[in-house]
Amino acid sequence: MFNSATVVREIAVLGVLAGALALAGCGGKGASGPPRAPAVSFVTIEPRSVPLTSELSGRTVAYRIAEIRPQVSGIILERLFEEGSDVAEGQVLYKIDPAMYQAAFDNAQAALARAEANVTAIRLRKERLEKLLPTNAVSRQDYDDATAGLKQAEAAVESAKAQLTSARINLDYTGVTAPIGGRIGRSSVTEGAVVTAYQPVPLATIQQLDPIYVDVPQSTAEVMRLKRHLADGRLNPDADGRENVRLIEEDGTEYDRPGSLQFRDVSVDPTTGSVILRALFANPDAVLLPDMFVRCVVTEGVIPDAVMVPQQGVARDAKGSPYAWIVDADGKARIRQLVLDRAVGDEWLATSGLAAGDRVIVEGLQSLRQDGTPVQAAPFAPTGEQAGAQHGAEAGAPTGEQAGSPPEAESGAGDAAHADKTGTH
Repeated sequence: MFNSATVVREIAVLGVLAGALALAGCGGKGASGPPRAPAVSFVTIEPRSVPLTSELSGRTVAYRIAEIRPQVSGIILERLFEEGSDVAEGQVLYKIDPAMYQAAFDNAQAALARAEANVTAIRLRKERLEKLLPTNAVSRQDYDDATAGLKQAEAAVESAKAQLTSARINLDYTGVTAPIGGRIGRSSVTEGAVVTAYQPVPLATIQQLDPIYVDVPQSTAEVMRLKRHLADGRLNPDADGRENVRLIEEDGTEYDRPGSLQFRDVSVDPTTGSVILRALFANPDAVLLPDMFVRCVVTEGVIPDAVMVPQQGVARDAKGSPYAWIVDADGKARIRQLVLDRAVGDEWLATSGLAAGDRVIVEGLQSLRQDGTPVQAAPFAPTGEQAGAQHGAEAGAPTGEQAGSPPEAESGAGDAAHADKTGTH
């Protein structure tokens, strides 16, 4: 028969054991200690001299262009060039029938000889009258008439010379020559075609391709911004100013010869709000042809103490404002709001928010959720594999607010998490 006192005593022992086990479980959980500080990698900001470049799209333009037009009328007897070939300055391109112009030249030559012969006869008569004038053997009127006649004959000679020169010029114009050297295009006429002097349709067009121009438009806003940076000393003008333009061809390859910026136009295109920059490139192999679409990288100045931030260390908040995490002197992660100017390669040019010596976190951003979080910081030293992995991560990288949210975004999330924990507990 069971004793009730014994049963009560056993139940009490079991209750004590259960409580001890529960306390042991709680004590074990509390003994795990605080979570470890997240590990991050940082890059130390070191200001350096950075050339300021602008990449602009434009088109190639021939250095010189000459439209070939006849200066006399006639029939084309012969074409003396091959279409698409290179021609030299002064080379004869077309031959116009010279028969009429040769006859006009011969006639002018004969007229000059006749005028010169007439001058000889009148000069001799004047000289004879001049000898007889002192003896009053001839009248003064006869002498004056002879003098006037000589001057008229001499003027006739000069007129005949001018007509001969004109006839010679027209005869020379029957050979149509190249005013410049370069590459000639297709011919608009063939042998037997009738052409007229200074006709509106050119016979052919010559374009000088070496060197060659590249015209690119630049917005007036960018021009004014550069002028302000030069004025306040943030940007130094390019020191040499020569060969400061690189060219990217249509297929994306870089042209192997640098160019030089020639001038910036003073007229603004009212439809686009831009001005034209003209660069000059050597083109000895005629790789660049007129009206090709290209891109120019123009070096417009040098920033002496530029603060450059790796793009992987810059994130953006919900409003799109850029910021970065830094490691302070106490080993804690802090947020710095940034003002960015432009991207230069794989870095951002920061104009505000960072200074020399700041340690910008570039790895481990996903583990940062609150300003002032203690971190285990180490200098960033990418290896080849890490660089490849980093490049792949950047291709599908999360936005800034996902890769380390700013404090204002975190506060709400942290409060909600704390509420959940409180409710659960």
